[in-house]
Amino acid sequence: MNETAQHTGGCLCGAVRYRVEGTMREVVACHCGQCQRSHGNFAAFSACDNDQLAFDEDRGLAWYASSDNARRGFCRECGSSLFWQPTFADYISVAAGSIDQPSGLTMVRHIYTVDVPDWYEIGDELEQIETSMYGRDT
Repeated sequence: MNETAQHTGGCLCGAVRYRVEGTMREVVACHCGQCQRSHGNFAAFSACDNDQLAFDEDRGLAWYASSDNARRGFCRECGSSLFWQPTFADYISVAAGSIDQPSGLTMVRHIYTVDVPDWYEIGDELEQIETSMYGRDT
């Protein structure tokens, strides 16, 4: 966890702006098929407790139930992918690219490596997990 007291971020057009009060999890790269389709490649996410996330602007925020286990938040105006929220826990994953810099966060692992497409390889020495960190599907 990063000890920075507050992070801010938002979508490409500004129709969604958020604040995270408190610590955020270090960044995890998810290579699952759903992330590949919604991000165009793997997705990098940090996370925080649900009650740590607040919105300064949410006129563009929309949600899509991507499975029985989770929903994805995005901006309906510019299409930015912003959040992944499981139904089985009290946290929300925040797209790392949407966090204002400097974030002070670092990437620590790759998940769903079994789904890495044939056109790239993971080229770092970070931990690799074939499926979820939590033993659940996305």
